[in-house]
Amino acid sequence: MKKLFTIILFFSTILLAQQKQISHKLDEIVVTANKYQTPVYQIASSVTVITAKEIERSHATSVVEVLREVPGLAVVEQGGPGKLTSVFMRGANSNFVLVLIDGVEINNPASPNNGFDFSNLQTSDVERIEIVRGPQSTLYGSEAIAGVINIITKKGKGKPSFTLTGEGGSHSFYKGSISSAGSLEKFNYAVNFSRIQTEGISAIKGENFEKDGYANNSVFAKIGYELSQNFDFNLTYKQINANGDIDQPQKDGDDPNYTFDSQTRLVNGKFNGSFMDGKLQSSLRASYFTFSGNNKDEEDAAHPGVKSESNFDGNRLSLDFQNNLVIGKSNIVTLGIDYRSDKASSSYSSENAFGSYNSEFPEESIGTFGVYLQDQINLSGNFFAAVGARYDKNNKFGSVFTYRIAPAYFIRQSGTKLKASYGTGFKAPSIMNLFDPLYGNPDLLPEKSAGWEIGFEQFLLKENLSFGITYFNFKMTDMLGFDAAYKPVNINKAESSGIEAGITLRNLNGFSFNTTYTYNKVNDVSDTNPNKDDQLIRRPMHKLVFVANYNYEGKINLNLSVNMNGKRYDNDFSSWPAKRVELKSYTLANFSVSYKALDYLTVFGKIDNLLDTDYEEVLYYGTLGRSFYGGFKLTF
Repeated sequence: MKKLFTIILFFSTILLAQQKQISHKLDEIVVTANKYQTPVYQIASSVTVITAKEIERSHATSVVEVLREVPGLAVVEQGGPGKLTSVFMRGANSNFVLVLIDGVEINNPASPNNGFDFSNLQTSDVERIEIVRGPQSTLYGSEAIAGVINIITKKGKGKPSFTLTGEGGSHSFYKGSISSAGSLEKFNYAVNFSRIQTEGISAIKGENFEKDGYANNSVFAKIGYELSQNFDFNLTYKQINANGDIDQPQKDGDDPNYTFDSQTRLVNGKFNGSFMDGKLQSSLRASYFTFSGNNKDEEDAAHPGVKSESNFDGNRLSLDFQNNLVIGKSNIVTLGIDYRSDKASSSYSSENAFGSYNSEFPEESIGTFGVYLQDQINLSGNFFAAVGARYDKNNKFGSVFTYRIAPAYFIRQSGTKLKASYGTGFKAPSIMNLFDPLYGNPDLLPEKSAGWEIGFEQFLLKENLSFGITYFNFKMTDMLGFDAAYKPVNINKAESSGIEAGITLRNLNGFSFNTTYTYNKVNDVSDTNPNKDDQLIRRPMHKLVFVANYNYEGKINLNLSVNMNGKRYDNDFSSWPAKRVELKSYTLANFSVSYKALDYLTVFGKIDNLLDTDYEEVLYYGTLGRSFYGGFKLTF
């Protein structure tokens, strides 16, 4: 390690003389980190940006595939495509990650813990994905304990165009997508319809088990209109209908008649205004998000006399009024107020040898009002800092205060950025945890976090080569555990620490690569836990990702990704008490090639799990072996 560090340092010294100006990469704008268009060299938080161009190079069909390559994230898929998929950020629980579409929260209010299932998000309408790691509640409120994932959708611009894509391959997979985007004077639009279908694999791993299929229809539309030079309006509609087969969550849990069906909808309207010669930018946004889901298990030969059905419904109304004021050359002040109203209900019925059972969770609601203030400081174009605070008032648990400070220092002569941040976060109790008739606890308090990080980033070769390392540490308190009556109570604590490191080369004679390494130690340090040194389940301690891309004269593109995950642990509930078991480490490699045959036609092929690795992300759940796909893209 010392020799490697010496070589890197020597290499950096030789190339410092080539640093003359900030390149387009450092000038790349990130919105999510500060809720304001900020160049990447001014941002202290750890940020990863994935563009539509990068997604197209890998021919990823789902957001899940894209997130697997992000440092600090652990992705867990329970039984193949379309099955429940969780994302752990820096080791925190999956429901401690705030998920946004165009800045609008889509964490599910009808889930037991307000978590988000990533399994149904396709990439057809994605323009970019911005991931900000570390507590971010100061700007975003609840759920942003570990960080934020913001999926930014495409916006129409330029001459109207039409795109048709088709893809097919292993496991009877196919995807079809048709889209159009463009602008006409003051009007712009982007629309897309896409469908995915596959016969899949058995969700539960086993020999001669039936396959659990999956289908997904996604509709997206965004329109914008420039009312005047200083005012514009945007309206977005997104709907996802998904259905498929699942299995029982246990060893040998194959179930031929267990199905799920879900629908999500998002309507988002945003009005933007510019005042005082552009020094004041204001936006007013209203959004409505709904989720409905149905899980049904019909009687079958393997489970005679057994059937069940559960239904979940939830919706969220969000309002946000934000103002960004430029004061002189040194300050950008952001002041905002927001309101969020969540509602949820559910029902469950079952029949078995012990008789019938029915339960109903009538609709309950919870409302939160928040106000936030942040100052972005710019001193001499070298020192930058974001300092902010937030106050939230909830009609069930009271109030909570969060804050964040994130300074960065950029040395232009050497292309070096030094960064640090400290912030706090919180997660409001879910409606289910508060009001469930049998197990709810109306006295729950918010779960909280406090975390810091420090690191550097070095840019060389006119910023086409960069590397960096960040150390992070954060603690989570008042986490939910269970008392003797199985009711949730605020008794648990956890601590996460680790390192994120990476090196990136951009377009050297058509060749690019990115390598990242994540070390993450995360433990349950609750006073009642006798095994405080044990790594929390389903989070690998080590993760190494390598992505290489070669583009030849804009005609041929080759893309290779290698994802190495260290061992992780899970709980085996086939015996009681549950036994902690080790899931072995594994390496996944994916390869794709595309050829631009004509100006309007591109054909491609890809191989996923090139090494045909046999692995598990969740104990007893199946994963895809080596799979082959091919397709085309027509643009006119």
